[in-house]
Amino acid sequence: MTDMSKATEFEGNDVEAAIKKAVKAFNVPRETLNIKVVCEEQRGLFGMAGVKSAKIKVAVKSKKA
Repeated sequence: MTDMSKATEFEGNDVEAAIKKAVKAFNVPRETLNIKVVCEEQRGLFGMAGVKSAKIKVAVKSKKA
């Protein structure tokens, strides 16, 4: 199991953008990350971006022995 208490938080315009930041920061494939969505983005009036960013918690999955 991955210890999410040691997870790093990332933000982005949407969840996918936040995940891309995490993949780049950890420099590992997306499949090796344990991703928990803390909150999704919230769009403004008429779907305008930027009212509230998406936030995720990410930790690298532990290798099984």
